[in-house]
Amino acid sequence: MSGEGVDAVHEAPVWRDRADFVIGASLPEEGRAEQLWARQVGDQRFEICCIPFFVYNVALGDVVETNADYDFERVVLPSGRYVFRVWFGSTAVPRQDIAGELVERGAMLEWSSANLLAIDAADTAHAAQVAEFLAEQERADRLMFETGRS
Repeated sequence: MSGEGVDAVHEAPVWRDRADFVIGASLPEEGRAEQLWARQVGDQRFEICCIPFFVYNVALGDVVETNADYDFERVVLPSGRYVFRVWFGSTAVPRQDIAGELVERGAMLEWSSANLLAIDAADTAHAAQVAEFLAEQERADRLMFETGRS
C-alpha cells in the first residue's frame, strides 16, 4: 500500500475493541487498496478484526503476515470463518430488513456503503445457512451476492 490511496476504509470494524493496528491490502485494480483493522500478534503477524469488503481469501479472525511496510502478504492461520458480500444496487428492497434477518441468523455485518454489505459467518455450517438465505434473496431479485473466496 505504500504510496497508494486507500479506497476501502472500515468505519465500524466488528472487532474494533480487539484491534490495535491497521494494515494495508492491495486490490487487483491498479493503485487501489483496502485498510484492514487488525490486532498485532507478532512482528509482522496480525489477526484480522474486520470483515473484508474487497480482499479475497481473507476472513475475520484470520492471522495474516505482512511485509515490512505492513501490507498484507498471506494468511498464515485461517480462522475457519466465511465472508459474503451483498450488493443491493438499485433494488427497492429495504436493506435494513435483510440486514436484520442476517443478524437474527447469527451473522456479523459491516457496511461499506448504502449498497455494499460484508457478512461474516462463524463456520462452515453457519456459512451454508447464510448462503441459502442469500441465494433465496438473489432469486427474488432483492440483491446480488458473492463469497469472499476466489
